[in-house]
Amino acid sequence: MTASINHIVFDIGKVLIHYDPNIPYSRLIPDAAERKWFFDNVCTHDWNVEQDRGRTWADAEALLIETHPTREEHIRAFRKYWHEMVPHAYEDSVAIMEALIAEGRDVTMLTNFASDTFREAQKRFAFLTKPRGVTVSGDVGLIKPDIAIYETHTRSFSLEPAATIFIDDAPANVEGARAAGWNAVLFTGADKLRSDLADYGVRAR
Repeated sequence: MTASINHIVFDIGKVLIHYDPNIPYSRLIPDAAERKWFFDNVCTHDWNVEQDRGRTWADAEALLIETHPTREEHIRAFRKYWHEMVPHAYEDSVAIMEALIAEGRDVTMLTNFASDTFREAQKRFAFLTKPRGVTVSGDVGLIKPDIAIYETHTRSFSLEPAATIFIDDAPANVEGARAAGWNAVLFTGADKLRSDLADYGVRAR
């Protein structure tokens, strides 16, 4: 299918750890319709992505509070209760990553993550310290699927693109990796990941 795979790059959110903003907000905004309105109009996906790009939480909160002053408490709750949004790891996919590392494979991570919440995640989930390294979008000011973040990761870790495989749960990020010359697979679960890696000659326990 391709040249031998020498580098394996994992995404983190929804690949290694669960992420769901609804978890704390189901308590904070119990009405489902109101909660949907809040995420569609106030703490939106696009707003949150800018923290992944490096915007500070203080600036992010101030921006929304200016336009939605009656929602200040709920706006500040996004960072305050972020830890509840990442309640557990995906043990099966973590086991695959750790087995690859134990076998001597070159494993790194590439993630859209705010700088501070990523460090918090590393303290909670020790396996996030085990790969050779990580490119965090909030640290470099770039986000997937911008081809520049894959190129940054390639340079930072001296990867050979054709010998690299990337694992991500978002189709756009998979396509971004392919545009950068990497091989890439869409993560839908541990069993499918094992099968996909095997197709590239990478056997994962």
